[in-house]
Amino acid sequence: MNGVMTEKLKESVQSVLPVSIIVILLNFTIAPMPAGTLMMFFTGLILLIAGMSVFTLGAEISMIPMGETIGSVLTKSRKLWLMVVSSFILGVVVTVAEPDLQVLTKQVPAVPDAALIASVACGVGVFLVLALLRILFQMNLSHVLIASYVFVFIIAALTAPDYLAVSFDSGGVTTGPITVPFILALGLGVSAVRGGSTAEEDSFGLCALCSIGPILAVLVTGMFFDPSGTGFAFESATSVDSFEELVSLFSNGFLQFFKEVCIVLIPIVVIFAFLQLVKLKLPKTQLIRIMVGIIYTLIGLSLFLTGVNIGFMPAGTYLGRSIASLPYRWILIPLSAVIGCCVVFAEPAVHVLNNQVEEITSGAISRNMMMAGLSVGVGIALSLAMIRIMTHTPIGFFLVPGYAVALGMTFFSPKIFTAIAFDSGGVAAGTMAAAFLLPFASGACDAMGGNIMTDAFGIIALVAMMPIITVQSIGIVYQIKLRRAEKEEKPEEIQPEEVFEISENPEKSGIFLANSAESRENRTIDSDSSGKEE
Repeated sequence: MNGVMTEKLKESVQSVLPVSIIVILLNFTIAPMPAGTLMMFFTGLILLIAGMSVFTLGAEISMIPMGETIGSVLTKSRKLWLMVVSSFILGVVVTVAEPDLQVLTKQVPAVPDAALIASVACGVGVFLVLALLRILFQMNLSHVLIASYVFVFIIAALTAPDYLAVSFDSGGVTTGPITVPFILALGLGVSAVRGGSTAEEDSFGLCALCSIGPILAVLVTGMFFDPSGTGFAFESATSVDSFEELVSLFSNGFLQFFKEVCIVLIPIVVIFAFLQLVKLKLPKTQLIRIMVGIIYTLIGLSLFLTGVNIGFMPAGTYLGRSIASLPYRWILIPLSAVIGCCVVFAEPAVHVLNNQVEEITSGAISRNMMMAGLSVGVGIALSLAMIRIMTHTPIGFFLVPGYAVALGMTFFSPKIFTAIAFDSGGVAAGTMAAAFLLPFASGACDAMGGNIMTDAFGIIALVAMMPIITVQSIGIVYQIKLRRAEKEEKPEEIQPEEVFEISENPEKSGIFLANSAESRENRTIDSDSSGKEE
C-alpha cells in the first residue's frame, strides 16, 4: 500500500506542477499577487497534492469496484424495471454528491441552489437510465448523441439566452471526481455482463450522455425563473494578514468540506450496504477493502476541495482581473492556451478516465495519448473563451458550429474513440474548471466591464466541447495509420505485367510453373486431408 501511495503522490506532483509554475511566473512578472493571496495559494497547493493522491487511491479501491459490482448485479437480475429505477436513484444520489456542482451553484445567482441542484440531479438520473438502456439494447451511440443535442438546441432556442452558458457549464461540471469513477464502473459492469463484440465500446459513453441531462434540465428550469434577476455581485479575492488567520481559514474550510463530503457519500454507502445485504454478498476481505477506500475518498476529497476552493479560487480571480487590466490585455489569449494545457493535468477525474481507457483498450489508447488530446483541446477552449469575453460574442456562435463538427466527426472516427471523446469532454471540465478557470474568466470579464452571466459563464462549456473534437481527431489519425499498416502486411499480388515478363523468360517461367503445380498439389492434399477429418 505504501508503494502505491508513493506512486499516487508522484503522479499528483507531476500533475499540479505545470499550473503552479505558471501561477508563480505570473506573480513575479506581470501580475504580482498580495502576500496573503500567495500564502493561500501555496497552502492550497500542498492540500491539493495530498488530497488528489489519497482520493485517486480511494476511488480505485472503492468507487470503481462498487460501480462494477452494482452494474453487474442489476444486469444479471434480468429485471428491466429494477435497472431503470435503481439507475435513476443512483444517478440522482451521485450527482447531489458531486462537489463540482456545489462550486458552480454558488456562482449562479439567478436560480436558488436547491432548485438548480435538484434539476441537474434529475437530468443525470434520466440520462443515466438512457445510457444503460443503450448498452442493453445496443443502440448506436452516435445516433443517440445527435438526437439528444438536436433536442438540446431546440429547447435552447425557446429559453432566455442568459441560461444557455450556465446550462452547458452545469453539464460540464456534473461529471467530476465522484460521478466519473462510479458511472464509468457502472457502465463497465453492465457491458461486461451484456457481452458481445462491442462490450469494450459500450463501456464508454455514459459520462457523455449524463452530461446532456443537466443541460436540458437547466434550460427547462430557466423557463420558470426571471432572467432579469441574473445580476452578478462580484466578490473581491480573499486574502489573509497573518499565519494564524491562514491556519484558521483552512481549518474551518476543511471541516466544512469534510461535512459536505460526508453528507454526499452517506447515500452511496447506504445504497451499497442495502445491496450487499440483499443481493451482493461480497466476501469480508473485499468489503473491508471497499470501506477503507471510502475513508480514503472522504479524506482525500475533503483535502482536495479545501485546497482548490480556498487556495486556487482567489488566485484565479486576482490573476484574471490583473492581466485583463493591463494595456496589452491580448496576452490573455496565448496565456489562456498555456493555462488550459496545464490545468487539465490537475483534474483527478481525468486520471481516472485515462487509466480506465488504457486498461480496457489493453494499451492501444495510452494515457499519454489521451492526455495530449485533452490538453490541446482545453488550451484551444480557453483561448476561444478569452476571445469571446473580449468581443462579447454570444456563446451560441461557438457551441452550434463546434458541436456540429463534433457530431459530424462521429461518422468518421472509430466508435470507441467517439465514446471516449464525448466522455473526455465532460471529464476535462471538472473541479479545476469550476474553481480556477471560471474565477479567472470572471476576473477578466469584470475588469473589461462585461456581463459575468453571459460572458464569463460558458468557459466550462467550451472546455467540455473542444476535447470531443481533438480526441476524435486522434481516433481518425489512428484509424488511417492502422489501415496503412494492414495494407503493408498484405502480400503483394502479381500484376499482369509481371506474368508477361515471366512467360518471356523460359527459366523464370519454368520456376513459376513448377511453383504453381506444387501449390496446386498442396491444395489438393489439404482438401483431401480436410475431407478425411470430416
